[in-house]
Amino acid sequence: MATVTINKKEVEKRDGVVILSLKEYQRLIEGTIPTYYLKGRAAKDLDKMVNQGLKDYRTGKTRTIKSLADLD
Repeated sequence: MATVTINKKEVEKRDGVVILSLKEYQRLIEGTIPTYYLKGRAAKDLDKMVNQGLKDYRTGKTRTIKSLADLD
């Protein structure tokens, strides 16, 4: 078991400390991101759009931009 030293002033400054196991932390993180499952036509349309985008990327029809202003 490792020993951890926590500065009381730093804890008060940051309004407390929470100690979780890595598994519990990962479970909490996964719960914060919503998961969407598409069905029917919406799923097919999205699959087509992704496939077209990947095809365009492989054939060099895409470009890297830093902002939307670069789309001109």
